[in-house]
Amino acid sequence: MITGDISNSAQMSLSAREMEIIELVAAGLTNQEIAEKLTISKRTVDNHVSNMFTKTGSKNRVALLNWAMDHGKICRDGFNCCTLPDASPSDS
Repeated sequence: MITGDISNSAQMSLSAREMEIIELVAAGLTNQEIAEKLTISKRTVDNHVSNMFTKTGSKNRVALLNWAMDHGKICRDGFNCCTLPDASPSDS
């Protein structure tokens, strides 16, 4: 299926900055708020979001977040999360 091919190739082609922006979108920030937080222009954020729509085949922010969850890129409330190594020392 073509949609799957787009999604699979997109996994490898999203930049670190795009992944950072997806996390901020998932946190509920607007493009303007993301721009302020990252100290970049809103237009740059708009361009990143538009590029991610193209790369993932998403048509809107909700679809983009669904794609990110489906591919283990973001975690929401313990649902569909990958296990990451614990960076803090254990409490034992």
